[in-house]
Amino acid sequence: MMEWDSDSDISNNSGLDDEEVSSSINGLGFMLSGGVGGALPFPVDNLLHPAPCGFVVTDALEPDHPIIYVNSVFEMVTGYHAEEVLGRNCRFLQCRGPYAKRRHPMVDSTVVAEIRRCIEEGVEFQGELLNFRKDGFPLMNRLRMTPIFGDDETITHIIGIQVFTEAKIDPVLLQGHSVKESLRLSDKFFSPTPCDLRLDLNRGVNRGFCGLLYLSEEVVSLKILSLLCPRDIASVSSVCRKLYELTKNEDLWRMVCQNEWGSETTRILETVPGAKRLGWSRLARELTTLEAAAWRKLTVGGAVEPSRCNFSACAVGNRVVLFGGEGVNMQPMNDTFVLDLSSSSPEWQHVKVSSPPPGRWGHTLSCVNGSNLVLFGGCGRQGLLNDVFLLDLDAKHPTWREISSLAPPLPRSWHSSCTLDGTKLIVSGGCADSGVLLSDTFQLDLSMEKPIWREIPVAWSPPSRLGHTLSVYGGRKILMFGGLAKSGPLRFRSSDVFTMDLSEEEPCWRSVTGSGMPGAGNPGGVAPPPRLDHVAVSLPGGRILVFGGSVAGLHSASQLYILDPTEEKPTWRILNVPGRPPRFAWGHSTCVVGGTRAVVLGGQTGDEWMLSEIHELSLASFII
Repeated sequence: MMEWDSDSDISNNSGLDDEEVSSSINGLGFMLSGGVGGALPFPVDNLLHPAPCGFVVTDALEPDHPIIYVNSVFEMVTGYHAEEVLGRNCRFLQCRGPYAKRRHPMVDSTVVAEIRRCIEEGVEFQGELLNFRKDGFPLMNRLRMTPIFGDDETITHIIGIQVFTEAKIDPVLLQGHSVKESLRLSDKFFSPTPCDLRLDLNRGVNRGFCGLLYLSEEVVSLKILSLLCPRDIASVSSVCRKLYELTKNEDLWRMVCQNEWGSETTRILETVPGAKRLGWSRLARELTTLEAAAWRKLTVGGAVEPSRCNFSACAVGNRVVLFGGEGVNMQPMNDTFVLDLSSSSPEWQHVKVSSPPPGRWGHTLSCVNGSNLVLFGGCGRQGLLNDVFLLDLDAKHPTWREISSLAPPLPRSWHSSCTLDGTKLIVSGGCADSGVLLSDTFQLDLSMEKPIWREIPVAWSPPSRLGHTLSVYGGRKILMFGGLAKSGPLRFRSSDVFTMDLSEEEPCWRSVTGSGMPGAGNPGGVAPPPRLDHVAVSLPGGRILVFGGSVAGLHSASQLYILDPTEEKPTWRILNVPGRPPRFAWGHSTCVVGGTRAVVLGGQTGDEWMLSEIHELSLASFII
């Protein structure tokens, strides 16, 4: 059975060169050294790439063989989500659409009878069967069903590998009787590399294993399992003892996490105290299910003086960096403080830096390229700013360095920013002179010798706003949430969600289902109440966690909401975690440390910024 769940993309990276397995390749198959049956007659290339096959596992010990696992390819091709099919028998694909109660008359009953016979006798089935997508579109299913035997010779599971092709059928015939001769396979497959596994298994030879497992453990782990997402690895491990043993390898889990979360996130997680003790498999489970998430309050030493509010904070590794803010009598501050949370006794330390930027508040502070901080905009003594400064925190003599950039955006404050690829700064919206709200989006590539601001041209932009958040997910995609948005002549707190894929040649904003603006539809699930100045945390795997901010009415700002923008129909979900959350949490004073800890500064009263007490939302148990 599936132990835990997530949604993710399958990476195409691998750690093994083709030369390393060349000794076990002969022609189109893998040769078994000392194995049984000689070469396996299935194409090598189909295993050395993440083949887009439907993969289904059923529980043969339960009545009617209910489905216990389907992969994302099955969901994508058939149109059925996993939650719609788990617990059902696979025969529903023989019905045209989710509301059909009987097998369609064009489905070959002879093939169905042969499938039934193979299941009863415990032998493998190979054949083609007419199936239907959820929307009624006909598919030809090239099906491979392999029984898995337990130690007592009992069939425990059945693995189904499906290669779907288009079934070209006259639409008129779909409404009538079975006309077998009208069926023909399309030359166009759903993928150029179908997973046509012609496994030569029988009940007398190693029948405790799927034919896939005739391959060496190294090839199975590095060339196949490492390309799956954490959810799939956890599910595959329950199929048989051999796969269970393979998926216990910590090196495999590290590769899976790196493919799923990215090398930068994985590198940061390795530096977190206790990560090695916890292990990658458990870390993947906890960051996927959030079962170990909890609030706690920490007391730290040192002091941030003079006292202030409206500062900005960000994380550099396991360190929290605070810059600027609004002091007494609206005095703009320009000092820098660091809190090292990897220390046994964390305390605030004032960092003496050369050439500090002008004092300001309402600015953004972001981390780029490991230990570098990038500062943009805000409100200073002379008004709004649009300057850019860099600071290498690990330099022997840290110095703020102004970046002379061409074509800068308008001066602004209370905008939102994020970083891409460790080198690019993205700035969106904010408030310009005379309180005018902005809707533009700019990009600055800091890896260039002479950086140039570039406005991202779009045909349509979300309503102008301030106090919103930008979150990065899926590598180069950004998600905008909330803020104080313009609606005609009025301004309202918003719960809008918009996304943009910056890897596209012509990026564009897309509205995600749901909006908090007047007259708009409600989001799927339980949506967060409209808000601004809130916290948005990008979780490993692409989900976005939202809490805090300025919320209208009697709604609690401490309630956690989670959204997966990669879903076909993104749905908000409430996340309840133990511990006592802060009464207030603001986006500009909250940062994510080590990829697993959301550290909230100044959350005690909202007016008095108690920086000696911080609240921390730990997403993994080794943090506690």
